[in-house]
Amino acid sequence: QVQLAESGGGLVQAGGSLRLSCAASGRTFRMHGMGWFRQAPGKEREFVAAISRSGITYYADSVKGRFTISRDNAKNLVYLQMNSLKPEDTAVYYCAATVSLYSEDVDGYNYWGQGTQVTVSS
Repeated sequence: QVQLAESGGGLVQAGGSLRLSCAASGRTFRMHGMGWFRQAPGKEREFVAAISRSGITYYADSVKGRFTISRDNAKNLVYLQMNSLKPEDTAVYYCAATVSLYSEDVDGYNYWGQGTQVTVSS
């Protein structure tokens, strides 16, 4: 089983940057594909970015070119670098792990963190 813990959320102004981190427990981290999702008030959880266990990255169209997902298998860490933030990026951001190579769907993930709040002001 994998335990995930997000950090790095906060309040930033539009156009600013944040770097989210996800710390994973266990010694099987490198066997999991990892993803970031977000959920805004009144909306369903949506895919943001994913990285396969081989390091291939995938992005939602809404964040492509602004966000970067990366992983450090030696440290059991996944990052989401968020640049050029917009108010519509405001949401709770969740880190997730899948036993599959990669997935862009909520149902494709087996483990979830508790979420970290990102708020972008105008």
